[in-house]
Amino acid sequence: MGIQSVVVYSEADREAKYVKLADEAVCIGPAPSALSYLNMPAIISTAEVTDAEAIHPGYGFLSENADFAERVEKSGFTFIGPTSESIRTMGDKVAAKQAMIKSGVPCVPGSEGALPEDTKEIIKIARTVGYPVIIKAAGGGGGRGMRVVHTEAALVHAVQTTRAEAGAAFGNPAVYMEKFLENPRHIEIQVLADTHRNAVWLGERDCSMQRRHQKIIEEAPAPGIPRRVIERIGDRCAAACKKIGYRGAGTFEFLYENGEFYFIEMNTRVQVEHPVTELVTGIDIVQMQIRVAAGEKLPFSQRNIQMRGHALECRINAEHPYTYVPSPGRITMWHPPGGPGVRVDSHAYTNYLVPSNYDSMIGKIIVHGDTREQALARMRIALSETVVEGIHTNIPLHRELMADSSFMAGGTSIHYLDGWMARRKQ
Repeated sequence: MGIQSVVVYSEADREAKYVKLADEAVCIGPAPSALSYLNMPAIISTAEVTDAEAIHPGYGFLSENADFAERVEKSGFTFIGPTSESIRTMGDKVAAKQAMIKSGVPCVPGSEGALPEDTKEIIKIARTVGYPVIIKAAGGGGGRGMRVVHTEAALVHAVQTTRAEAGAAFGNPAVYMEKFLENPRHIEIQVLADTHRNAVWLGERDCSMQRRHQKIIEEAPAPGIPRRVIERIGDRCAAACKKIGYRGAGTFEFLYENGEFYFIEMNTRVQVEHPVTELVTGIDIVQMQIRVAAGEKLPFSQRNIQMRGHALECRINAEHPYTYVPSPGRITMWHPPGGPGVRVDSHAYTNYLVPSNYDSMIGKIIVHGDTREQALARMRIALSETVVEGIHTNIPLHRELMADSSFMAGGTSIHYLDGWMARRKQ
């Protein structure tokens, strides 16, 4: 787009590739995120001293922080994302669920709002919903602040424990209850909305391959789900965006089981897995975020959006492939794959020191093919070409999963990888 960009970084990320490639890079503090990436005044003052016009929050740290979005706008900058009101509403799982029910988006059966203090009422709600149930933190995310309950005897203790954890981790002790679906898939709908009351959805992604509630493989489109079913839920998501006055990129996350979709949450930011949608639609989602934030209209309508072929993404993490233990350290050899239909998003390189301070993801390998079979074949070759030495990575796990008969058939549930790992250890 020809826009000059400024990167902020902590001392731990001084050696990252994007710091070296940016038009301008400003260190905003030491390694601990509380003193750097979560330091709102440091980020805003950097925008001031560099004459920036807008701030893009990425997909971690402050990307879904309503207070940050508000402070950016009040300081005279454009926040490249939704309004603080949208972030606040959708960031509270209870408020988000209520907003979706009003918009006609199907939700998982459960409590209508936060659980009451009265234990008799809690037991009554659980009996109505039916066991097993899952207790979730209203302000939670990333797989934290949730507990599955199979019996009435364990219910009250589970609610109390989750409340305490939620208060400590998210500063919000409110919890709610949902029916625990035994074998669902994780399907999400990518949306884009502008400030002129236009909203579209860009197909779906299947993110069911997860370890400990954290996605590691994503694909688009989702295998084995009828298009008419996807189109019905996609249209509802776009309509919900118009109803709540949403702007920018966002993702509606659903559990899918027995032909039914159940809304679980909305991510009010661009997601790690957005490249698979970019490859099948040909739409640059981050560029659209910037254009919408600048007040432009979306340059396409729903009927212009076509899905072409199939895309897969493998998240490459600096961790032991089977124990998930993080593996920070110096990369002595980095050789990414290439060729037609292969894309690598990474900040790593040979001799880069992976810090121990942040998330273990060091890159993403994304492939596109005319069919799912071709995409799988390309991913197998891409993984076989990838060389990362000096640290452990989860590439061996990805190689095994790409040859796994159930994954190759498509449609595995969110519990598949945990079960696969347990069987592997026997």
